[in-house]
Amino acid sequence: MNHLNLESSSMSKASETNRDNAPLGKKIEDLYALIEGIEIAMFTTRRPDGHLVSRPMATQTQAEGADLWFVTDIDSNKLDELDFDSQVNLSYYRDRTREWVSVSGTAMVSQDRVAIHELYQPDWKMWFGDEGGQRDGGPDDPRLALILVEVHSVTYMKVDKPKPLVLFELVKGMVTGTPPNIGKEREVSGGEVRALGREVK
Repeated sequence: MNHLNLESSSMSKASETNRDNAPLGKKIEDLYALIEGIEIAMFTTRRPDGHLVSRPMATQTQAEGADLWFVTDIDSNKLDELDFDSQVNLSYYRDRTREWVSVSGTAMVSQDRVAIHELYQPDWKMWFGDEGGQRDGGPDDPRLALILVEVHSVTYMKVDKPKPLVLFELVKGMVTGTPPNIGKEREVSGGEVRALGREVK
């Protein structure tokens, strides 16, 4: 077995070791708490040439009508990519705790002005700049667009251990060759997110 296969086997064993079966309500609550705490997602789309591309985007406060949503410029290249392929991946990682979230979903672009007014936050202005007239970064700026992401599936790692214990587990894993038990890996379907997600937002 080559090095790559050994590494893959080790990661698979670690995943099985760390997987848990928390109640669904707890899974959803922890999922949204993680996303809110990390905030910035690497938002991955597919270009027309088939290549994948990622960029950091801030997850906005959860709202009705979408599992997750983001604000962007209507002229952004990413919107051409979403028009080509609406399948996206969102990845979140918190280095301090080693917690992470991976979301697979479908993205839709909207310029619904009522929704933009409802969801608008003053800090959006700094990302759009004031070009005069309505292009001032305000809620009526024609550049503003929402990306609504409907979740298909989520896998995430929740860590409930203090940092010294996490570091101990990592060191023990390197010394003994056994997968470190640093947290619990959970899976949630899109249907489960929609069934209970609104209750914990």
